[in-house]
Amino acid sequence: MATDTLKSKPGAQSATGGLRRLLLDNGALTALIVLVIAMSALSGDFLTADNLLNVGVQAAVTAILAFGVTFVIVSAGIDLSVGSVAALSATVLAWSATEAGMPVVLAVLLSVATGIACGLVNGFLISYGKLPPFIATLAMLSVGRGLSLVISQGSPIAFPDSVSHLGDTLGGWLPVPVLVMIVMGLITAFVLGRTYIGRSMYAIGGNEEAARLSGLRVKRQKLAIYAFSGLFAAAAGIVLASRLSSAQPQAAQGYELDAIAAVVIGGASLAGGTGKASGTLIGALILAVLRNGLNLLSVSAFWQQVVIGVVIALAVLLDTLRRKAGTTTPAAGAGGGGKGKQALTYLIAAVVAVAVVGATSLLHNDSSAGKTRKVGLSLSTLNNPFFVQIRDGAEEQAKKAGVDLTVTDAQNDASQQANQLQNFVSGGLSSIIVNPVDSDAAGPAVRGANKDDIPVIAVDRGVNDAKAAALVASDNVEGGELGAQALAEKLGGKGTIVILQGQAGTSASRERGAGFAAGLKEYPGIKVVAKQPADFDRTKGLDVMTNLLQAHPDIDGVFAENDEMALGAIKALGSKAGKSVQVVGFDGTPDGLKAVREGTLFASVAQQPKELGRIAVQNALRAADGEKVDTMVKVPVKVVTKENVAGFEG
Repeated sequence: MATDTLKSKPGAQSATGGLRRLLLDNGALTALIVLVIAMSALSGDFLTADNLLNVGVQAAVTAILAFGVTFVIVSAGIDLSVGSVAALSATVLAWSATEAGMPVVLAVLLSVATGIACGLVNGFLISYGKLPPFIATLAMLSVGRGLSLVISQGSPIAFPDSVSHLGDTLGGWLPVPVLVMIVMGLITAFVLGRTYIGRSMYAIGGNEEAARLSGLRVKRQKLAIYAFSGLFAAAAGIVLASRLSSAQPQAAQGYELDAIAAVVIGGASLAGGTGKASGTLIGALILAVLRNGLNLLSVSAFWQQVVIGVVIALAVLLDTLRRKAGTTTPAAGAGGGGKGKQALTYLIAAVVAVAVVGATSLLHNDSSAGKTRKVGLSLSTLNNPFFVQIRDGAEEQAKKAGVDLTVTDAQNDASQQANQLQNFVSGGLSSIIVNPVDSDAAGPAVRGANKDDIPVIAVDRGVNDAKAAALVASDNVEGGELGAQALAEKLGGKGTIVILQGQAGTSASRERGAGFAAGLKEYPGIKVVAKQPADFDRTKGLDVMTNLLQAHPDIDGVFAENDEMALGAIKALGSKAGKSVQVVGFDGTPDGLKAVREGTLFASVAQQPKELGRIAVQNALRAADGEKVDTMVKVPVKVVTKENVAGFEG
């Protein structure tokens, strides 16, 4: 007995060590399989054909960006500019094909050339300018975003129909973005594993000085590496804009971090020398599955960021453990006698995953009866008190009606909102409420809901080129006109003013600004001396107002397109606010109304956001029950001043 036991120990240890090494070598794939099983067990809506295709579409842009970043990270570099380059390339295409009247083929080539040019500039600054990759690409991040805003004048540009088909499906079910992702992944694998430049990337990442001494022209290779990254960024930008049917100047913000995260989660080392295309694809899929599953599980958008951050930290920890254990992620195309054994392992893992997922699906099917009605609410942002109040009003009404309300935060990202709406469509919801980041960009996703006969209610902003059962909104244009009238009359029809604009490209900023300009035409004695965006943000409102006061210290008034910017302006004005300088805001938030009571804010054009949320849920439930709803539901706006603020509830 003792002898047998002793003999079995080495085998057990060998098996344990082999399993440990297998998990370390294939941690990303193992994590993806576990994640799919977990999401299938937790949500009966996850494992459907439509939802899995959604995951693929939502991973596509991140994956394409990440494939380009893989080249850079393998060579021990970093590229923080890919999100901005993607937005710039898409904007160049849309502007060239529409405003400039250029043939679409030439516009596409110009867009791709723009991405490559940005990459070459990065490579030149790093190779010949001796700038650290972090600094060079950080500069390009700012330049690319700025040029995108300059070309588009801060407004979305409609995408050419012939290119917009990249966001469609083949045969009515296979998404084109997924096909583009697969093609770009194959190109990445080929370049890394079968070309001279691919082998050079691994050599430079492993030891740049040794690569130079061995005869590699490192500087030229880096030019090519960053050009590849720019090329892939351009492709990602075109696919993203095609999905949204418009080029958004603010699109893909923060996507560079997702791309880097996908590469690292996929097993590449930030120290360089390791990484492969398949790992990057798995990393992008993990991020997409996480976001999709957490949406379906109604997890708060704030907690989603926490979870994704933890996953990234765990991925880097796994990389550290892998290197300590003496294992590395193999280079693409690397040979090895264990490939057949590895493939068999993957096959067995896939069979086990399918079996577990199938069992959980049966459990969900058995327990599907008697579900509470579910409604989805996608807000443009929750980093603004106005939209927080819309959420609060919606939640109060949903609780009163006994409805399960899922709230998501698009963080002012039109593409992220499109993903959230797609998840709602595949999540079996009774109805959907959307507060669009951009009215045009929300159209394709809402059309998907129309196709599945899910009623959609728009709140605060409308949806273009799609059917919304109702629009519950205040009139932003009318509110802008009322704000102009209130400020002009307070100044006696004469004086100089500045305007703090909202986030470029948003319909709220455009409409409020247009209304204010129209209202100001009645008062020729009022002169606008400056207009600057402060992105609906209080801190930016403070900074922008401080800067404007240096050039225009004697202004008489300020119009801010929301209360947050107005409160920032008041802070910059100091003792002048409410005395020598009159400030008018917009939204009627609690902090804004408090400033009105104190006299520092002369007036706020109040929209009653809680009422917007309540009425939106009421109409969503009526539409879900097949009842007739009004296509336009107006919630009155009101100019609130110190004289009428008492008792007013925003």
